[in-house]
Amino acid sequence: MKAGISTACLYPMLLEDAFSTLLKLGFREFEVFFNTFRELKPGFVRDLRLRADDTGSHIQSVHPFTSGYESFLLFSDYERRFLDGLEFYKRYFEVCNLLGAKILVLHGKRNDRCSQGPDEQYFDRYEQLYQLGKKFGVTVAQENVNQFLSDQPDFIARMRQACGRDCAFVLDIKQAVRGGQDPLRLCTAMGKQIIHVHINDNRSDSDCLLPGCGTMDYPALVRMLRSFHFDGDLIIEVYRKNFSQLQELLSAKQTVEKLICGIS
Repeated sequence: MKAGISTACLYPMLLEDAFSTLLKLGFREFEVFFNTFRELKPGFVRDLRLRADDTGSHIQSVHPFTSGYESFLLFSDYERRFLDGLEFYKRYFEVCNLLGAKILVLHGKRNDRCSQGPDEQYFDRYEQLYQLGKKFGVTVAQENVNQFLSDQPDFIARMRQACGRDCAFVLDIKQAVRGGQDPLRLCTAMGKQIIHVHINDNRSDSDCLLPGCGTMDYPALVRMLRSFHFDGDLIIEVYRKNFSQLQELLSAKQTVEKLICGIS
């Protein structure tokens, strides 16, 4: 288990510049957040991989820029669009292979009246995407996301029961807090199938802060992750507005590293 960071922390800095900046700061474990189509081109992706290899770094996960469209692409009632969506997501899996990343983060379906449907359809679609990713050696992991179906612990629990071993989860603390949910309840619902954590902090006046700047009950989180034999990474993911100086990211990294020492 290692402390890492998402390139999304420096958005809207260009992806390659954000990656280089974080490398210079001393980060070596990453989630890469792609922002547009041209960043999926093999030449661009290979350059990121070369930068990672040259510094002894690892890209653990990929976050698609199409997350906000997954309701439409993958989880609507229009079967043909879903099949085309699967073909498009092969590009992400190929990108993961080029980068050496093993996880693709999924937002899934929005929780609104226009997109309501049976859980069974959602779980079936997810499993098809999961199995497709598996062919590429990539695990599609469902993230809990505010205003999406996945922000409810009960939904996550039903998903685990329906999909069995063929599912995996990403816990995002800020998304839980933003949705009025207890992050520990969502962690409990994910259970032993949690494979990735977006770590951040919060307090009464802010739902997203750098680790160590809020009141998140990390000891309880540590105990729970330990009970699940969690061996994923803790990836710092905040917004650019949540810090003033780049050096603050290093302080957050130290906080997470101390947390990991408590888990090990």
